[in-house]
Amino acid sequence: MKAIVQNVYGSADTLHVRDVDRPTPAEGEVLVRVHAAGVGPDVLHVMTGLPVMVRPFFGLRRPRNPVRGWDGAGRVEAVGAKVTGLAPGDAVYGHLDGSFAEYALAKAEKIAPKPANVTFVQAAAVPVSAVTALQALHTKAGLRAGQRVLVIGASGGVGSFAVQLAVAHGAEVVGVCGGRAATFVRSLGAKTVLDYARQEITDTPHRYDVVVDAAGNRPLPVLRRALAPRGTLVRVGGEGGSRWFGDTGTQLRMALLTRFARHDLRGLLAVVRRADLVTLTSLIESGTITPVVDSTYPLAEAPAAVRHLERGHPRGKVVLTMPPDATPP
Repeated sequence: MKAIVQNVYGSADTLHVRDVDRPTPAEGEVLVRVHAAGVGPDVLHVMTGLPVMVRPFFGLRRPRNPVRGWDGAGRVEAVGAKVTGLAPGDAVYGHLDGSFAEYALAKAEKIAPKPANVTFVQAAAVPVSAVTALQALHTKAGLRAGQRVLVIGASGGVGSFAVQLAVAHGAEVVGVCGGRAATFVRSLGAKTVLDYARQEITDTPHRYDVVVDAAGNRPLPVLRRALAPRGTLVRVGGEGGSRWFGDTGTQLRMALLTRFARHDLRGLLAVVRRADLVTLTSLIESGTITPVVDSTYPLAEAPAAVRHLERGHPRGKVVLTMPPDATPP
């Protein structure tokens, strides 16, 4: 099968199309014939091996799994022992280990039936980004109707879902993005949009019950000044920081401060679970939220897709599509 393989950590130039063996599902696993795969910041961290502290989890000297990708959507090709509720031919989406390939493995508890009213390309934009937004707002922040929510990075993969989810929950949403994306963010339901190039989040008199920081490029004191007296900050992922430890210093300060400060300061590294995917499926099928695809690239152009993401500010998610002969109707 064709796959995007990386044998050394580095830039998008280290990604190459290769023929590799099709994986076989073990107990509790499912083999998925991939139709589309999402490209997100999580892919960049594994590709570059940065911060270096992540390498014990993904491979000290080179990626342990040479095939990139986490998000994906496709059809079940085969199931391993003790897998129930899934059968060959089922349309699914979720966390696929090595989704930049014609076939990928997934743990059964990390995938769910694909929403019936969206394409495979749209579904591939959902798993990591939408689950992250859902867990940030509901699991971490305990969002309530009527609260004021600030979403930083509102036009991106996580941010576009966070805006929609917060609006659906009855919150008043302010989005932060580049000026060219303002109309797009308003179309998602944001009441107000701040252009990060012209305004700092503390320039207005408003303070927020919940701040979701999906950009990771603001100092913690600035983020805290944007919070209401009992507000909650959720920092997603952890961009920036040092080559060795990334954003760990900020995360540690948050953990210490939240013990004594009136603010609730939380970090989030989301884990895709079937239960969250089922919740998202219901919201998508009801029309409450809609996956947003910025652009699509064929599998062989994965390096170009990653560079597009690195250049910054996609509106929604970048998605790879598989060769036509690999994804029949």
